[in-house]
Amino acid sequence: MLFSEFLDFIQADKAGPNGHIQASTAEPTAVIGASLSRVDGPLKTTGSARYASDYNFPGMVYAVPVGATIASGKISNIDTSVAEKMPGVLTILHHSNFDHVYRNASGGRNSEQRPPFEDDTVYYWGQYVALAIAETFAQAQAAAAAVKIAYTPEEFSVATDLSDPMPAIGAPGGPRILSHRGDPEAVFASAPIKIDYTYTTPAETHNPMEMHATVAIFDGKKFTLYESSQGVMNHLNVMSQVLGVPKENVEVISRFIGSGFGGKLFPWPHSALAAVAARRLNRPVKLTLSRKMMFANVGHRPRTQQRMRLGATPDGKLLSLSQDYRNHTSINDDIRENCGEATPFLYSTANLQVSSALVRRNVGTPTPMRGPGAVPGLFALESAMDELAIKLQKDPVQLRLSLDTLTDEEKNKPFSSRHLKECLEVGSKKFGWEKRTPAVGSMRKGDLILGWGVAAASWSAGRGISEASVSLNVDGSARVSSGSQDPGTGTYTVIAQIVSDKTGIPVTRIQSVLGSSSLPPGPTSGGSTATATIIPAVAEAAVNAIKVVLTTAGSAKGSPFLGKQPADLAMSSGRVHLKNQTPDSGVPFQEILKLANLGSANGEGKTGGYGSDTDGKNFSSHSFGAQFVEVEWDPGICHLRVSRVVSVVDAGRIINTKTARNQMAGAVVMGIGMGLLESTTYDPRNGHPINDNFADYIVPTSADHPEIDITFLDIPDPMIGEYGARGIGEIGLAGMAPAITAAVYHATGVRVRDLPVRVEDLITSTVAI
Repeated sequence: MLFSEFLDFIQADKAGPNGHIQASTAEPTAVIGASLSRVDGPLKTTGSARYASDYNFPGMVYAVPVGATIASGKISNIDTSVAEKMPGVLTILHHSNFDHVYRNASGGRNSEQRPPFEDDTVYYWGQYVALAIAETFAQAQAAAAAVKIAYTPEEFSVATDLSDPMPAIGAPGGPRILSHRGDPEAVFASAPIKIDYTYTTPAETHNPMEMHATVAIFDGKKFTLYESSQGVMNHLNVMSQVLGVPKENVEVISRFIGSGFGGKLFPWPHSALAAVAARRLNRPVKLTLSRKMMFANVGHRPRTQQRMRLGATPDGKLLSLSQDYRNHTSINDDIRENCGEATPFLYSTANLQVSSALVRRNVGTPTPMRGPGAVPGLFALESAMDELAIKLQKDPVQLRLSLDTLTDEEKNKPFSSRHLKECLEVGSKKFGWEKRTPAVGSMRKGDLILGWGVAAASWSAGRGISEASVSLNVDGSARVSSGSQDPGTGTYTVIAQIVSDKTGIPVTRIQSVLGSSSLPPGPTSGGSTATATIIPAVAEAAVNAIKVVLTTAGSAKGSPFLGKQPADLAMSSGRVHLKNQTPDSGVPFQEILKLANLGSANGEGKTGGYGSDTDGKNFSSHSFGAQFVEVEWDPGICHLRVSRVVSVVDAGRIINTKTARNQMAGAVVMGIGMGLLESTTYDPRNGHPINDNFADYIVPTSADHPEIDITFLDIPDPMIGEYGARGIGEIGLAGMAPAITAAVYHATGVRVRDLPVRVEDLITSTVAI
């Protein structure tokens, strides 16, 4: 079925994909689904946008942390005598003289449960053990370097291997069974076709362009923290707990963020260090992390090790599926990488088990990284599916299609909207999959050997709680605000689009205000849930503001609608008019406000959690996709590159195709990094992440950028809300790595089960030109 035919079919199918009647969803308009440039783009391109470290205040001083040079042990002595006498140095803080701060017990999530400088114990290389504060940044750097710290080292282990002996399932410290149905062990043992392999992914480090920073101000009562944060409301809640002050005495501001990829979701210890220093000195304090610190102190994706066992019949029926995975975590924090997130529902099977275990290591605490859990989990699951297809001598696309299901067999619920089948079919057509020849090394392009691979993708679809405010102003403009933030994903633009869609006011006349905890509480920008969460609140706020205008139109002296009830009126194209007439017959809404001597008409809106306004709790909601990848392999010079990607995504209604494509393309390139390049390496001698710079930690550059074709099915999810928009971003990374390794196998005959793919893996290839 062609994509255009498929869309016609969906629009004609009023009952929806699972037979249930779809909830009402907003139809596409000139604004919704448009390809709009970011409203914040001019501020960024002209340098007017201010990021956390761009803020400067009179009397500001600079703080530079001192990191531990061991991975485990005790601090036996701190000598600050030389550093304290250096020019411009104001103080050196450490565990012996630091103001008391608290652990976060409730009201938000912290990255590390242990607050900075809590005691003299060192748990990982780079852990903050002192803080130098001086009049200038250079002076603070020099002072930090002059602090002498003696340690009593202890035995440690780092995240280079996860093959620790594990207690039995259910025993203290043993694995947890996260999902189970049927009898997967017995069925696998008797299955005629078996796949049983272990797949690993390395530690990966978030590397946003903007490094973490905090500028802290204390006025004697209130803290104002300028942060690089993906969650200003969560940051407020945590810092209130850590600093031991009421929430009203903390404001967190994060107007612009140079990306975060999950690393900026939750507060890190440097934020508390800056806040305490500001309170101690009664002066503004700026603390900016170095790139080196970014590798040790603000999280990473943990290393995973996953054993996948698939049992099948010779005709491809999936009899059993078992995934036993483990990931490393830090000594103090239990961070579970949810590798089994998609496993229980992606394919139909009656017998399934997913188990998870943690392995403690002397490294900084892991944290969510774009597509946490599902992305490394899908590398294992989709790699195993590709191996099963080859063993069965089946086409990898056709095998996946045969195992598709419209029921979440884990929850025994239908999906609210699942179009994985269509993603695979549309992607196959666009990629030209019918031209694929299955034999290893059989496809050529001049002197190059081509490899084609495919993988399915999935990401959870959620919606949280949010508030928003909309003001329709007497000058004909509008203002929309929420205590959320825009980490570069386009949230500023999307909320303006919603207000424009409801009111008819041009996007260029709408001011979007985000990035402060003083605004109505908004969502954290994580898990691809911010858009789905904030849209209903903004829409309701806009509708309520319109109600104020319509009520005013019926009561304001001199109004052409005097005496009319709000139900008789409408507002569209920015004009108030009778419901049964066109906008041209009415008057601009600002004229109504002027007649009533009102500066603005204000509306508030709230979003309930998922299912609060639909029967969504009766359904399972996820986004789906298919990744098709072509690699070019030149065995003569051992050169491999991803040359082409076709990505088809079922992520509900797409609000802004330009920002959505940007998210998807960025995620695809990150997938290339995951598949071919990225791996954080820890020195077994001291726990130091030794490739802690852009010279040694390799990320994709423009030269690695392939031809990328992105298609959105653009089918609204009736259970998410009025617009049916699910999140976008993470799913663009999901499935990329296994599609790459499947393509590598097709080109070279080498099955890579340990990411990233290395040239050393491929020199064993027997395929030659």
